[in-house]
Amino acid sequence: MNQILSGRYQIVEELGRGGFGITYIAQDLQRPGNPQCVVKLFEPASIDPYTLSAGKNLFDREAEALERLGNHDQIPRLLAHFEDNQKFYLVQEYIQGHDLTEELLPNEQLSEAVVIQLLEDILEVLAFVHGEEVIHRDIKPSNIRRRKSDGKLVLIDFGAVKQVTTQVVNSQGQTKVTIAIGSPGYMPSEQSNRQPQFSSDVYAVGIIGIKALTGLFPIGIDVNTGEIDWRNFRSVNPKLANILDTMVRYDFRQRYPTAQLALQAVKTLSNPAHSGVPVSNQLPDTVIENSSQNSGNTKKILIAAGIAGIIAASAAILPNVVNYNPSNIRVENFTSYNKSNLGITIKYPQNWQRQDIDNFITKEVVAFLSPQSNDKDKFQEKVILSIEDYSGSLEKSKEDFKKEINQSLPAAKIIETSSTTLAFKPAFQIIYTWKDEENNLDLKNLQVWTLKGNKAYILTYTAREDDYDKFMPVVEKIIKTFEIDNQ
Repeated sequence: MNQILSGRYQIVEELGRGGFGITYIAQDLQRPGNPQCVVKLFEPASIDPYTLSAGKNLFDREAEALERLGNHDQIPRLLAHFEDNQKFYLVQEYIQGHDLTEELLPNEQLSEAVVIQLLEDILEVLAFVHGEEVIHRDIKPSNIRRRKSDGKLVLIDFGAVKQVTTQVVNSQGQTKVTIAIGSPGYMPSEQSNRQPQFSSDVYAVGIIGIKALTGLFPIGIDVNTGEIDWRNFRSVNPKLANILDTMVRYDFRQRYPTAQLALQAVKTLSNPAHSGVPVSNQLPDTVIENSSQNSGNTKKILIAAGIAGIIAASAAILPNVVNYNPSNIRVENFTSYNKSNLGITIKYPQNWQRQDIDNFITKEVVAFLSPQSNDKDKFQEKVILSIEDYSGSLEKSKEDFKKEINQSLPAAKIIETSSTTLAFKPAFQIIYTWKDEENNLDLKNLQVWTLKGNKAYILTYTAREDDYDKFMPVVEKIIKTFEIDNQ
């Protein structure tokens, strides 16, 4: 105690220690009044130069993520991060209050209304985290604090930075992870296998909800299905029970993919206006790449020209199929399209036409066009896949993309903007209508995009406004098949 770190942070008290590090309360000696802060110490698994170098890079990267997340009122601000004597330190805002462990007592069952509100409050913050492309990895009652000043929940102790203490790197740059990040009982199987998903966080929140309802932890698991077996311990509203079951499914692909979608489901319990909650992937859109104003304007013109070109050409190249009914298309009648150099796979109906585009200016990769529904049909609905450079956050891309639509199609009318998922990742979708003056067509677009690394993956569905709903069933099936390699 009383040790001073970085010439500024005086250790006052040890808050706790575990397999991933030690947490202290400290005083900031360089701020008026010497306010308290939290200092977290992480020791690398090895002090060999390869592991230390990789650990430093990882530590800096995760600190940048914490810096972004700290812009949210219910996530502690990052005050500093530094390395000292081959150890890594984080300094964060201290949140006065208490952990949820003080509210979720053993064998004490909370009311459904309280649990629903608790789930909403946690998922609201977690939705922001997922929107920033971050997986918390260690959600549990002790990592959620009730702030004394206003009673709001604050999400603390993000798990990704703890990887500094679990990885060993050899001279060839190969990394070995010694232990999975997370806490027993709140960590689903894929996370235990070091493959965390956004839905891994959703699982942990669901476990908290079940614990709050039943007063029990841990809950038993059905040996035949691997599912959490909790319903016999508390009779609750079937809708609430079904939502919790979906949150804690053994197979992460059967859960709500993100906190935002889980939140939408939970809100249907307190507000019937929230309906039609999607659990699977949805639709595409054209995203924006960082470029100069001139190149951006050129791109907008080319994108518009590209769409118009496909519209004009589609009638000449597509087969004629009389009485085509898109809702009858089954997934097993789909053909796979794989672009290994881009790390993407998508499936499309066997009777749709594929156009390989690979336009390095518009960034369009491929288009899938529907068959003609009758002899007089001169327009083919289409789904276009684009991959663009993009270095901003998912939240920022939403505003950038809306701006791009308004600039490239001034008469466009944006009908809906909402969060969704694409390729099991957080995503946004925008629905808008516009007029193709050259062909005198009233069109409607549904666009969905997600981000990975410095790329935006965009799917754009375009249809005549009158036919938009008719083709939605098959378009949804196409979009649900889209996958991005994890490599």
